[in-house]
Amino acid sequence: MSAGETPAVPGTRHEPEGEPVAWLRRIVARLRAPGGCPWDREQTHASLRTALVEETYEVLAAIDARDDANLCEELGDLLLHVTMHAQMASETETFTFDDVARGVAEKMIRRHPHVFGADQAADSAAVLLKWDEIKRREKGAAADASLLEGLPASLPALMRAQKAQAKAGKVGFDWPEVAQVLAKVREEVDEVAAELSADPPDADRVADEIGDLLYAAVNLARWQKLDAETTLHRATDKFVRRFRRMEAELRARGQRWEELPFEEMDALWE
Repeated sequence: MSAGETPAVPGTRHEPEGEPVAWLRRIVARLRAPGGCPWDREQTHASLRTALVEETYEVLAAIDARDDANLCEELGDLLLHVTMHAQMASETETFTFDDVARGVAEKMIRRHPHVFGADQAADSAAVLLKWDEIKRREKGAAADASLLEGLPASLPALMRAQKAQAKAGKVGFDWPEVAQVLAKVREEVDEVAAELSADPPDADRVADEIGDLLYAAVNLARWQKLDAETTLHRATDKFVRRFRRMEAELRARGQRWEELPFEEMDALWE
């Protein structure tokens, strides 16, 4: 079928018509074809960007909730985005869904020589080191290219910080003991305090030191084999639960926020 050609979608029943992935691809192609859905036909790679991020986070929420039924549904929504982007690309003869699938399959084989080749990998650390080495070679990285080459600037800040630390740690640029990581966190707290004690505080320097403190805290999470992004989400969820209980208690007392000094709010929190 040529790019942009309208495929035949047998029948109108809500039942699978053949192999599920092929059926989904026919549906998306029909939605994008002349006479299809006006909204779907208007979409571009850029216009779907925000929705793609939202769908990714909905997948993560289903994983966090350990909700397998919802996870199945959300992965379907994510697959729909992959299918949509591949269909749009096929319409301009840029690439196809098969190109996407073939490319990632070949990549998995290349990057697992300890499974599909003669290489050996003693543990997960060796696998990750080899993965990075193969990836750099694939990308045509120069011999003097940074190990942090390709670290996406669009990643969430905590995730980007943790990936940078992990990449550096793979070549040994890391604290040897967790006590030193914790000491670094305390050092950064002291540096924030020092900047705040200036009269007046320099906003840029305060921002730099708070950034350093956050970066050190991410490193502490990494040392504990915790995902910093997930850990902060848990802390935020805990705050939200407790704040809502405070709101319920205030309603039960017939009080309003503006009637309470901070000391009473803090006592209620505790």
